Amino acid sequence: MYESLKAIAKPFLIDLIVSHSLSSYARWPVTCIIADGILSLVIEVGEKIGIPVIFFRTVSACSFWAYFCIPELIEAGELPFNGDNMDEGIANVKGMEGFLRRRDLPSFCRVSDLESDDFKMVLTETRRTPRAQALILNTFEDLEGSILSHIRSVCPKLYTIGPLHAQLKTSLARKTTSSSTSSNSLWEEDRSCIRWLDEQLMKSVLYVSFGSLAVVTRDQLLEFWHGLVNSGKRFLWVMRPDSVAGKDGEHHIPAELEEGTKERGYMVGWAPQEEVLAHPSIGGFLTHTGWNSTLESILEGVPMICWPYFADQQVNSRFVGEVWNLGVDMKDTCDRVIVEKMINDLMEVRRAEFKKSADEMSKLAKRAVSEGGSSNCNLDRLIEDIRLMNGGGATHS
Repeated sequence: MYESLKAIAKPFLIDLIVSHSLSSYARWPVTCIIADGILSLVIEVGEKIGIPVIFFRTVSACSFWAYFCIPELIEAGELPFNGDNMDEGIANVKGMEGFLRRRDLPSFCRVSDLESDDFKMVLTETRRTPRAQALILNTFEDLEGSILSHIRSVCPKLYTIGPLHAQLKTSLARKTTSSSTSSNSLWEEDRSCIRWLDEQLMKSVLYVSFGSLAVVTRDQLLEFWHGLVNSGKRFLWVMRPDSVAGKDGEHHIPAELEEGTKERGYMVGWAPQEEVLAHPSIGGFLTHTGWNSTLESILEGVPMICWPYFADQQVNSRFVGEVWNLGVDMKDTCDRVIVEKMINDLMEVRRAEFKKSADEMSKLAKRAVSEGGSSNCNLDRLIEDIRLMNGGGATHS
């Protein structure tokens, strides 16, 4: 499918730009293209017509760097995996030698066939990143500085401008006095959960959401549910209508789960997540560790229980638990006893430890997007560099 996209999209994009069709909607011709970093076909277009391309990657810096180092893992014999020990250390991702395990690599690294289309696509597209004029990452220096230094060795023109959702909030706060919020969610938000949160004690509620794509089996659903109810903690659980695979018999919910949920839980199909995480009653977040959710949790100082689903989320969860000390990593397991233990560790046993780390990182995130902060300055620099670009690819340095 990706090869078909390249074949169709390249000539269309070239024609769109060269014919000046876009210029009819703006006062100036196209002098720069910002593209998703896994669409290297745009680089080929830019090189052909003499317009600089800047890549934007939506994943974390640590995940991007793990992707980029895959050829080194293959050369060192660390991929494909030999044997079933998923806790075996990985030695050839620079900057992660001391703590990265097999299970922490991006999910597509678990393939036995390195010639699979998905594996080859991510590998080849990521390695083409240095051909771009620059790279934009949704992160901030104080969070991933050590990994960013490695990325700069191959992509020296790097703009860290995150957390982007916080940049937007900060910008809007400067320009308007309105307190209203807008949503770009594809799902309809059930705001009744905010009223329920208003009635709960401070830091007493665990927020549970596995994002917009993750799908759980019925067995996994029940293990999470038992763990939540058995923990005795209050919880707000986002359960999308399409989030459970194999729904046969879903109406047979054990009575103790229904009763426990009535007493301490609240379920919605979708929630206004940023507002939920900012609510004073939220004390923790059981998350799939998608990068947007991770950054939203970091900004609000909410510790996390990580249950990664796929792709970059495995790397993110390792950094949350092992490097940043912002919570616990529960990957590759879904057992009610472990779920209950992780909840109690986060909300009680290690609560003060995680909250201290989360509060400190929250301050750094907010400082990054404030006036004079690293991300704020980098965004200004990016805008200025784009303004100074011409069709030949020159930029302000």
